Amino acid sequence: MSNKGFNIADLFPNFQNKDDFFKRITSEEGAVKKILVSYAIMSICSFFYGAVMGSYHSFLQAVTAGLKVSLLFSLVLVICFPAFFIIQYILGSKLRLHQMISIILSGFVLTTAIMISFIPVIIFFLLTGGNYYFLQLLHITVFAISGMFGMKIVIDALKYSCETRNIYPQTGVVVFRFWVVILAFVGMQLAWNLRPFLGDRGEPYKMFRQYDGNFYTAVIYSFRQLFQDEEREEFNRGAAGVASNDTLRIDRSGIIRREGR
Repeated sequence: MSNKGFNIADLFPNFQNKDDFFKRITSEEGAVKKILVSYAIMSICSFFYGAVMGSYHSFLQAVTAGLKVSLLFSLVLVICFPAFFIIQYILGSKLRLHQMISIILSGFVLTTAIMISFIPVIIFFLLTGGNYYFLQLLHITVFAISGMFGMKIVIDALKYSCETRNIYPQTGVVVFRFWVVILAFVGMQLAWNLRPFLGDRGEPYKMFRQYDGNFYTAVIYSFRQLFQDEEREEFNRGAAGVASNDTLRIDRSGIIRREGR
């Protein structure tokens, strides 16, 4: 591939023609340009998705969330890549620095591209009055699904380098799977520290908010709030059929009770 014939579409992974894709991203020709373009694609896609996330709250939150999601991917890459490169080098990898960066970036590009493909679904729930906690869980699901596809293409690229070109150790593929777990934990912790992304409509705009707990307790809390909202709707429907001398209340355990006056 010559620089003259450089095509941005060549940087998007293709599961149907993986070998040609891996040859393109690991070739020496135009290596720096490919890395810069891949990083730009990742940043633009992540910004766009983040902007859609924040649009639930306001325009300002949309811009802020876009910048935060883009920053999130960049920081995860900067924090986790050095450990990956050094460990792979110790294991005997013959991949050069720019080749490793290209391979890892290809996974991030695919991840953000798949996230973009979910935007129509996100907009649908935004327009149809999607619940705040439901949207939170939906975004987490989109991140998880997209990330799995992104890391799969990286694993396939490493296997290709190992089996076809004999420049990458088989042990490195196994180690990479552990690196993915570390990557996920770093990403979740960063996301927690950069919150909010979505922005609760009931609260004023803030670039950062302080909450007790952690990412995992926040996910559990969102699940609980989602089901409690359904109970409240059931409670409101039942209230319409209650006699005027009776009242309904929900106790701390979430059980609806009727009390006479």
